[in-house]
Amino acid sequence: MIGLAAAMMLVFNGRIAGISGIFGSAITNRSSDGPWRFAFVGGLVAGGVGMFLVDPSMFSLEMIPTRSTWAFVVAGLLVGFGTRLGNGCTSGHGVCGLSRFSVRSLVATLSFMGAGIVAVYVFEHVIGGF
Repeated sequence: MIGLAAAMMLVFNGRIAGISGIFGSAITNRSSDGPWRFAFVGGLVAGGVGMFLVDPSMFSLEMIPTRSTWAFVVAGLLVGFGTRLGNGCTSGHGVCGLSRFSVRSLVATLSFMGAGIVAVYVFEHVIGGF
């Protein structure tokens, strides 16, 4: 319920719901607007827990790719770097930015979608998949 209240606050105050920005500012910013950020992130976690309670099969270990811990660490660092480089994450640009007709978000969305398509093609057809 707290997460819903925080989401409603975002909508009615015209704020952008870019998860990386909300989470990053929650842990680095000690200003008075921190509580709604923690409530928003807490709502995301609560939603995942709620979904697990409704349908645990969605969180089956069979769906997790078999990669080394280092592969996940490097992937996470690259996502964080890309988020900072692009001034926002995929949810911020692709959902919120496009809905506000932001040209910057359109360029960012086309860039990461294009890079993803090229990466899948190279890994599957040039390198031969994993």
